[in-house]
Amino acid sequence: MTYPFQDRLDAGRQLARQLHAYKGRDKAIVLGLPRGGVPVAYEVALALNLRLDVFLVRKLGCPGQEELALGAVASGGVRVLNPDVVASLPGASTIVDEICARELAELERQELAYRDSRAPLDLSGATILLVDDGLATGATMRASAVAVRALGAAWITAAIPVAAEASCESLREYVDEVVAVQTPALFRSVGQFYADFGQTSDAEVRKLLARAHQEYGMER
Repeated sequence: MTYPFQDRLDAGRQLARQLHAYKGRDKAIVLGLPRGGVPVAYEVALALNLRLDVFLVRKLGCPGQEELALGAVASGGVRVLNPDVVASLPGASTIVDEICARELAELERQELAYRDSRAPLDLSGATILLVDDGLATGATMRASAVAVRALGAAWITAAIPVAAEASCESLREYVDEVVAVQTPALFRSVGQFYADFGQTSDAEVRKLLARAHQEYGMER
């Protein structure tokens, strides 16, 4: 079987070619969504000579069906829910609150783990390339876009290697531009388009962010 992307780094290099117009642009920042979006974002930032940071967001998985997203929470206390999924869940209000509390605690842990004492970049007035490894329901990207907008971003481009076409369309009301390398008609999961879709570790996220800062000055 032939896969569009060998791994997330390959996906980032392919995505960067679609974003060439942003190369070296002042006040442009690449934000990777953890964990899988960070390797993609690293390659984009490297190719475009832009600063790199991580933007923390957590999916709210449906109990017993963790791949089914109830919504997501992001930095700044933003919460975005998928109303159709929430409506189908008995006792949704209590369950959603419990899941949100758990995921917010993990988000705080990630803030401490990933940044290594580096402060988040100032997004006020910035052009933001919001990068993930793929777009299925779009809840994670929507939550991120709402939070980034609240932090003062002037322009938001959602950039993904592969996306469900319907999710791209629903995302357009939250961002200024959507760039996807592929929007296949048959979309079951993001992983089906990668030869290697192994889980990205916290250690890999830290390593890439540190490398961006030390070798390329992308975080300053």
